[in-house]
Amino acid sequence: MASDSPDQPTQTQTSDLPSLKVLLAAPRGFCAGVDRAIKIVELALAKFGAPVYVRHEIVHNRYVVDSLRAKGAIFVEELDDIPVTDQPVIFSAHGVAKSVPEAANARNMFVLDATCPLVFKVHFEAIRHHEAGRQVLLIGHSGHPEVIGTMGQLPDGAVHLIETLADAESFEPADPDKLAFTTQTTLSVDDTAEIANYLRKRFPNIVGPHKEDICYATTNRQTAVKEIAPNCDLVLVVGAPNSSNSLRLVEVAERAGCPNGRLVQRSEDIPWELIPADGTVGITAGASAPEVLVDEIVSALGKRFQTKLEIVTTAEENIAFNVPRALRDEAPAV
Repeated sequence: MASDSPDQPTQTQTSDLPSLKVLLAAPRGFCAGVDRAIKIVELALAKFGAPVYVRHEIVHNRYVVDSLRAKGAIFVEELDDIPVTDQPVIFSAHGVAKSVPEAANARNMFVLDATCPLVFKVHFEAIRHHEAGRQVLLIGHSGHPEVIGTMGQLPDGAVHLIETLADAESFEPADPDKLAFTTQTTLSVDDTAEIANYLRKRFPNIVGPHKEDICYATTNRQTAVKEIAPNCDLVLVVGAPNSSNSLRLVEVAERAGCPNGRLVQRSEDIPWELIPADGTVGITAGASAPEVLVDEIVSALGKRFQTKLEIVTTAEENIAFNVPRALRDEAPAV
């Protein structure tokens, strides 16, 4: 673990304000998949002009979606909501069922797929297991777009969803020796490990991922929160209510010893009543939350407290993913 002062201007503060220590978890905020997805929308707008159509929220963050909408992106839930057009149609970072690109191809749509490459990895695993004659279990949350997309890679009924340890205990396979499991990429590392270990113990021949499906960013952000949580009176997780990885960070903070973890979208959501004078607040951000929102939270705290900021770093990230080939010959400033 490394700990140092953040590289940002010292806030102007009044000496009669109560003091507050602020621990900024690192890594936090955008992951490579989210950064790529947003860049795809921005590059498409720069190259092809507005509008570009985006099926589902490109990432789960209202600030990001509203910013892209202001630039000319039109967000829809289904392809049927898109008129006949030659403009780009973009699939979100969460991935889609096979039926979606098939429907787009039937309409001759110009598709740019922003699915995170790490989600694609889960899709490929599920397909490979199915083709090998294995029944596929997916550890994940019902209704999440990523889960819908992964289950939609295979015929109806070919994937069995496991949400909890109780689901794993009650599951009855067609053949216990022909099983495989994959996982959603944004789950609790500890909860998922418990379910996976149980499945391996109950079904010794079950085939799991060659490399863990939970993405590096989810793992790193949970590790960083575990580091700061025991020292905090409150951990603020900047993220959206429909962001799975952000919700998991709140749970991880409380399990790691912080008495209060809270999800906040903007500074107006800060639960001031939970911040004691001379206390300590931790801050992190889900993988789809931009750093500007973290800065907004820090600034709001600085108006009510004499804040001492400290970054607590548990990992360094330098991963980047290429955008689709159709956008690579265009390099405008975005």
